[in-house]
Amino acid sequence: MANPAQVTGAPEPVRAAPGAVLTPLFTDRRIAAVLGLGFAQGIPFLLVYATQSAWLVQAKVPLATIGLMSELTIAYKLKFLWAPFLDRHDAPLIGRWLGRRRGWIVATQILVALALAGVAFGDPAHWLAWTVAFSLALGVAGATQDVVIDGWRITAAPPEQQALMSSWSEIGYRVGNLAAGAGALYLSDAYGWRAAYLCMAALMAPGTVAALLAPEPPAPETPASGGFVETVWAPIRDLLARLGPLAVPVLALVAGFRMPGYVSNAMAIPLFKTLGYSNTDIATVTKLFGFWIALGGTFLASAIIPRIGMMASLLIGTVTASASHLALAYLAWHGGHGGAAFWTFALTVGIDGFAYAFASIVLITYMSRLSATAHAASQYALLTSLCALPGSLLAGFSGFVIEWTGFAWFFVGTSLIGVPVALLCLLVARRHGPMEVPSEAPGQAT
Repeated sequence: MANPAQVTGAPEPVRAAPGAVLTPLFTDRRIAAVLGLGFAQGIPFLLVYATQSAWLVQAKVPLATIGLMSELTIAYKLKFLWAPFLDRHDAPLIGRWLGRRRGWIVATQILVALALAGVAFGDPAHWLAWTVAFSLALGVAGATQDVVIDGWRITAAPPEQQALMSSWSEIGYRVGNLAAGAGALYLSDAYGWRAAYLCMAALMAPGTVAALLAPEPPAPETPASGGFVETVWAPIRDLLARLGPLAVPVLALVAGFRMPGYVSNAMAIPLFKTLGYSNTDIATVTKLFGFWIALGGTFLASAIIPRIGMMASLLIGTVTASASHLALAYLAWHGGHGGAAFWTFALTVGIDGFAYAFASIVLITYMSRLSATAHAASQYALLTSLCALPGSLLAGFSGFVIEWTGFAWFFVGTSLIGVPVALLCLLVARRHGPMEVPSEAPGQAT
């Protein structure tokens, strides 16, 4: 089997001595940088729509309009269209000073902060168009920030360190998400929405500091652009060529891996509300308790991947994440009011959240290893869009399914979606070995 560096374009891996996995936490500035950059990634998405919807309700915006505004997150699904240009060109003005990767990171963070300030000075009750325009700009800036930070993370570290980098990025992301969710809501109650959004804009500063302190990876050598179509198609062609005959099963594996989670998550909170749990109960269990549970899943994934291999970790991730939905089915059958029922609720959310976090880190690491250095931002953006789109589309029909089956059988069904994904894992592992990412060059025997 070829060395992963030959296929992904990553630097030649530096083999760490056994037990040295924790050393980078204290000696490698990339770890501190990826933690701060992950925090910055976690801020914009909720503020485009989810957190902002509370403001819109207070402003008495019609619910139908609020629902339509969920489409303002469309940039996160289409970011692969402009990602190739970020791989090929430096950021204006600051690109020559900071380098291609860091230059784009700082530029997008400035745009995110400006868009947040723009939303802050809006008034959706009397001028909704202003809020829509700046929210759309926030979505584009936030999605682009994701592209360039993911591109930096993939090119800044060798393949065997991607699990560690992904884990610390995910930790930072979850903290940023907590700030943009619960933090912004608390601030809005205490000081108003304008102050809340301005505070979120100020919270982009740690990410900018992290970008300035981060090492700049060598600029990828990319061929001259042949126009828009060629620029977008080049990274796709490169990925398909490297995957060879396994392109279809590998891409199907990426597309299906989180599909059960996307469908299940769409109906989790409606289940909790149907069972009579209060907003305080839900916030306490899913946000505060769930935050620490998710960190546990994140750390476990980063420890297991180097020890048992990528494909074995993928198989465990998809099986456990899908099976965890059976806990939600159990809650649907046996949940309700009372002290014992509350602890059943907490345990259910803990099982689902732990498995989801574990599977997320495994998938992030896998997609990172599939991405070549020269097209890191482009290919990772493509893979994340592929990962999100099928599950998001299916989630739209989840309410109709529950009307027919009920909550319990719905979650049993989402659990069974993971069966063909597990079979795909076995197929890919059998063709390329149980421990590694498919990595031979086209035409090269395994």
